[in-house]
Amino acid sequence: MAASRCSGLQNPLFIPDVLKHRLLEACAEISEVIIRDDIKQITQGALYAPELVVPGEDDHTTFLQMDFGVGLDEYGDPFPHLIEVQGFPSVYFFQYLVSGLFKEVYQMPENLTPFIGGLSREDYVNIMRDIIVGDVPPENVVLLEIEPEKQTTYIDMHVTGKVLGIKVLCLTKVIKKGRQLYYLNDEGEEVRILRIYNRVIFDELDQRPDLVYNFKFTDDLEVRWVGHPNWFFRISKYLMPFLKSKYVPETHFLSDLKVYPPDLENYVLKPLFSFAGSGVIIDVTKEDLDNIFDRKNYILQKKVTYEPILRSPDDRVKAEIRMLMLWPDNAPRPFVVTNLVRLSKGKMIGVKYNKDKTWVGGSVGFFES
Repeated sequence: MAASRCSGLQNPLFIPDVLKHRLLEACAEISEVIIRDDIKQITQGALYAPELVVPGEDDHTTFLQMDFGVGLDEYGDPFPHLIEVQGFPSVYFFQYLVSGLFKEVYQMPENLTPFIGGLSREDYVNIMRDIIVGDVPPENVVLLEIEPEKQTTYIDMHVTGKVLGIKVLCLTKVIKKGRQLYYLNDEGEEVRILRIYNRVIFDELDQRPDLVYNFKFTDDLEVRWVGHPNWFFRISKYLMPFLKSKYVPETHFLSDLKVYPPDLENYVLKPLFSFAGSGVIIDVTKEDLDNIFDRKNYILQKKVTYEPILRSPDDRVKAEIRMLMLWPDNAPRPFVVTNLVRLSKGKMIGVKYNKDKTWVGGSVGFFES
């Protein structure tokens, strides 16, 4: 694998076939649990409060992401370890934009692609349009977020809006009339909202009591949620203890542990629902665990050793690969379409752990087609 620096801090990641094969195998194995007929029974405990349950839940998640930290196996080959699984839309158009720029600037060979399954860029856009916009006019579809222009992922939302022709909307701008929702277009006219591409993270919403909006997610509304909010809770860290695979680190609900592992230094404590890695304890101690009151909402997970696989002019760089999947209504199971790469020199992946560092941040990986 190799990285090259372009203007700014993004670096393309070139993913060898051995890692591509393992990533796809891992996604397939983990999906076997997600497609089970009893998945809602398994994950019902994730909807731990009535005020979290949104009406109109569909049969299965529409969006699915799996984050893998890249380590090495005993032979020195790259090996993916599952960090988290999410039933919530990630950034799906940031890498669409960036990969096109990489291909243009670096004049990459045609056989290098960020997409899976033989998809072209046009195929990818068409699939995303079918899922998000569907059979309604684009003006009746909104990407919903909290103050989108202030989000670090706004570039993705902006590109999504431009490519699909949909409105990027703050939830404070939504107008409710009975069971129907509206927004004001640029001419000041009310436009009915029929489909919501939901990007609002409830953990962040809980931290913003200052926001004033005139509808509730739990209202019985005449809208179609594209990415139903309930799957944010169901397919999350809550699912990790139910997953068994060589690609999944040992994970336990803290409430299930009668005796702590003797090698606690090899584990990390994670709250089930938190925003941007808050509440995670990397160097966990027995005292940390004893002080947790709400034990059912925490997991203890075997640490993953990220191998700093990339060279930069100063420190080496670790990589986490997010495999982005879709599950249309007419498909028997979810399938991988593209990826997102996050590069880090910090103790954890994420912007706040990599401040003032170079050769880090969001990027995209390229496979040989």
